[in-house]
Amino acid sequence: MSDMVSFPVPHEWDVEPTPSAVPEARRLVVGIARFWRVPLSEDALRDVALCTSELVANAMEHTASRCRVTVRWTGERLRVEVADSSLRPPDREAAQDLLTGGRGLTLVEGLSHSWGWHPRGTGKVVWFECAADQLVTGDARLAVLVHASQYL
Repeated sequence: MSDMVSFPVPHEWDVEPTPSAVPEARRLVVGIARFWRVPLSEDALRDVALCTSELVANAMEHTASRCRVTVRWTGERLRVEVADSSLRPPDREAAQDLLTGGRGLTLVEGLSHSWGWHPRGTGKVVWFECAADQLVTGDARLAVLVHASQYL
């Protein structure tokens, strides 16, 4: 008998730049996590949905073209990746100069276990991970939300 643990095959799909793209991606990611029985609480899944919304919305806003969403479970973390056609790196600091919007990466950074990006082909991949044993709650969650909205 093998000691190898198998994890679900990553699920990926293209998202077209339509008004329903963000809510559909959010629902699919959470639905996949539930189907895989990823051990995340409903509160953590809510944050996964919010972070997914932010990354897909950013890709749509900055490229106006389709993006590719990939969801994978490592056994410890749920990872969501959004690949787009822009080589421009995500810039969380630029949000401080904007009057509206631009707070998505602040939310992703505050609500996820980790996040980052890397170039891929003619574009980039922005990703976040949520760990089963990590959840931002209470005052810490409120602080993230207030910080992200302080300039609105």
